[in-house]
Amino acid sequence: MSGRAGGRWARSENWRGTVGFIATALLVFAVAPATLSPFRLELLAKYLCFAIAALGIGLAWGKGGMLTLGQGVFFGLGGYAMAMHLKLAEAGPGRLPDFMVWSGVDRLPMVWEPFRQPWFALAMVVLLPGTVAALLGLLVFGRRVRGAYFAILTQALAAAFTIWLVGQQALTGGTNGLTDFGTFFGLDLAADADRRTLYFVVAIVLGLLYLGFRQVVASRFGRLLVAVRDGEDRVRFLGYDPALVKTVAFTLSAISAGIAGALFVPVVGIISPALLGVVPSLELVFAVAVGGRYALAGAILGAVLLNYAKTTFSENYADGWLYLQGVLFIVVMAFAPKGVLGLVGQIRGTIARRRPTRASAPARPRTAEEVSG
Repeated sequence: MSGRAGGRWARSENWRGTVGFIATALLVFAVAPATLSPFRLELLAKYLCFAIAALGIGLAWGKGGMLTLGQGVFFGLGGYAMAMHLKLAEAGPGRLPDFMVWSGVDRLPMVWEPFRQPWFALAMVVLLPGTVAALLGLLVFGRRVRGAYFAILTQALAAAFTIWLVGQQALTGGTNGLTDFGTFFGLDLAADADRRTLYFVVAIVLGLLYLGFRQVVASRFGRLLVAVRDGEDRVRFLGYDPALVKTVAFTLSAISAGIAGALFVPVVGIISPALLGVVPSLELVFAVAVGGRYALAGAILGAVLLNYAKTTFSENYADGWLYLQGVLFIVVMAFAPKGVLGLVGQIRGTIARRRPTRASAPARPRTAEEVSG
């Protein structure tokens, strides 16, 4: 491809991305609040929380080739950090959260005390999952653990984390988790107007993270991350440290999941081990695969589509919605292995190839990311 043709192609792709982002923003910030009932808007807010977590998987798996099956751990760390603060704020100064009273606890555990401060809770939403992911990444990637071994390790971590939470009734609420939150930083979670405001908060956070991750992908680090995915040994021979590159991407993915968990708590009103185990973590990966893992927008689209389908199937087919969800995943993977965005990209590419082209600007081969939009 000539330089001029390449420039036109890049400008075209940037234009499509800008138009797509603006159109999506209009749908999320204008159309949805104006047309959806409060209940449906809350469901959409929940879908967007899952989309934030899926965005991190799109970075780690789609761009970095790290199939992480334990994002529930980081989702839970962020969620419990936020839930601990909300329970203490609801209980009031010097008082214990309700579940501790029921469990016979007569003194607030030391680890809970700092979470009375909102700034500390917000910091922990980011630092807890980020620190755990960074330490795990340095340990695992430094030993060149990758592929299926890394996926199994993260899955085992999610299972172990869930078992630990269940066994800490007096500290974490056990199987029931933490629930019954009345306020969220001044917002009344029982008021429709304040819950509408919370929806906008979730949407804004998702938009900012998406734009930030796009900058990461477009940067030199992003190109290096893709290079590590496609040829880790070659990158190492060139003098780079693939373990460090993968650790940074994995840490960003974990932080995204932690933020998603923190927002999920006030939106849904509960955080429990059942939401963080192996199955929820796998569902997040399925969502990214359905949307298209090679594009960050595909991760978001997949999370919204899969959770919308889950809600629709469960409402209309209470006895067999799990089977329908499985069929949906199989159909998408069979006919669109690169996800929904990948299928759209293939259709667009087919249409473009059928158009007459100038001899001076022959089409160049498209990468997986480009095919996925």
